[in-house]
Amino acid sequence: MRYWWVNQNQTYRHEIAGGYLWSPKRNKNGARNPFYESMREVSPGDIIISFSDTRIAALGIAGSFCEESPLPTEFGTVGLQWSHGIGWRVDVHFRELRNRIRPKDHMGVLAPLLPEKYAPLQKDGDGLQSVYLAGVSEAFATTLFGLIGAETASVLAAAQATARSVDSANIPDITREEWERRVELDILEDSHVPETERTTLVQARRGQGVFRTNVQLIETACRITKVTHLEHLVASHMKPWRDGTNEERLNGENGLLLTPSIDHLFDKGFISFENGGDLILSPVADRASLVRMGVPVDARVNVGGFTEGQRKFLDYHRESVLKQSRQAGGRAKNRRNVLFNGD
Repeated sequence: MRYWWVNQNQTYRHEIAGGYLWSPKRNKNGARNPFYESMREVSPGDIIISFSDTRIAALGIAGSFCEESPLPTEFGTVGLQWSHGIGWRVDVHFRELRNRIRPKDHMGVLAPLLPEKYAPLQKDGDGLQSVYLAGVSEAFATTLFGLIGAETASVLAAAQATARSVDSANIPDITREEWERRVELDILEDSHVPETERTTLVQARRGQGVFRTNVQLIETACRITKVTHLEHLVASHMKPWRDGTNEERLNGENGLLLTPSIDHLFDKGFISFENGGDLILSPVADRASLVRMGVPVDARVNVGGFTEGQRKFLDYHRESVLKQSRQAGGRAKNRRNVLFNGD
C-alpha cells in the first residue's frame, strides 16, 4: 500500500462525484510533469488524500491501476487549460470527511515528514499549484490520519481489504472498452473509408485479419515464452489500436505475437521492452502473478532486437502504456527488470 496526496481545487467536485482521478500526460508545453507521472504507479488499495480549499476534504481508496482516458467532459471550461485530450485515469472510491483539518495548522508535526523531492506542500503549509498527485510517506500519512481522527479507521480497513483482494490479471476496464467502442463506431460510420477497409480496421482491434497477417511476416514466436504455434498466439498492438491512425492499426511493425497471458501484461502496461530487447517490469506488477504467467522476475531478460519501425512503436508503448513513471532522476533510470515496492 502506498499513500498519495492529490490537489483537487479545480476538479474536486467532478472527481469526488465521479469516483476517479484524471490528469493530463504532460504540461501544455509538452514537458514531462512528475505529478502527472505519479498516476502511472498507483495500485488498487493505495490511499488517496484529497486536499481542496486548504483542507483535507476526503480520503479515497484506489480501485484500479492507471489507464489512458479522454479528458472528462464534465470538466467543462476547467479542461480548456489542458491542450491534449488524452490523459491518465485512476478509479477511486472517495469518502468525504466531517473533520476537515487544515494542514497549515499542524506543520510543526507534518513539515519534518514531507518528502525532500516532489513535496505536495510548502514548509509553511501552503499548497503548491504545480502539484497534482504526489507520493507521501507512511509516517506522514499516519500522522495526518491521527489528526483527522476516528474517521480514518474504516478507510484504512477498506484499503487493506482492497489490496488483498486485487487480482492484477482481472481488473475491470469498462472506461477503455467504451472508448474503443466509440472509436470503432466512428470508423464504421466513416463514409470516406471504403467498407472493406472499415471491416479490416475493426478486426485489427482484436488482433485479427490483415493486422495479424502483417505481424506474422515479422514475428514468429512469443518474445517471452517462445511459443511458436500460431493457434496459441495473439497479435498485440504496441501503439494501442485506439490511439493509432488507420495505417498504424494495420502496420505489422506495430505488433507482437504473444501468448494470451503475456498479451494481457503487455496490453495493460505491466511489462514492456527496451529498444535493445531488455524486458521492463512495471513497479505495480505483482511478482507472484508474473511468475505464474511465465515472466522471469529475478534475472535480466533480453528478448532479442527489434526493427526500426518496431522501436518507434515501442517508444510509444513505454511513454503511454507502461505503468511506470519516467521522472527525471527517479525510478526511470533503474527500470530494467526491476519491481519497486514503495519508496
